[in-house]
Amino acid sequence: MSKRCVVTGRHPVKGRSYAIRGIAKKKKGIGLKITGIKKRRFLPNLIKKRVWFSEENRFVTLRLSTNALRTIDKVGLPKIIRNLRAQGVRV
Repeated sequence: MSKRCVVTGRHPVKGRSYAIRGIAKKKKGIGLKITGIKKRRFLPNLIKKRVWFSEENRFVTLRLSTNALRTIDKVGLPKIIRNLRAQGVRV
């Protein structure tokens, strides 16, 4: 299962983490230097959630980001599911 939110489409993003040494110039040093760069991934905050779909009288299990939960509260689950089915997602 991919790490992707079905509603918002959020997915992992590539990035870097830096190892820094030295004393800052404002503390009378010669400045901060980057001594190492590592690749890393920023993962979305995903949760598996069962939500009640009253139109079909059943629970629907979705893999959502926490931002998508707020979207569902604001817009409503029936409208979200209609949009997903229009895109061809099986719900």
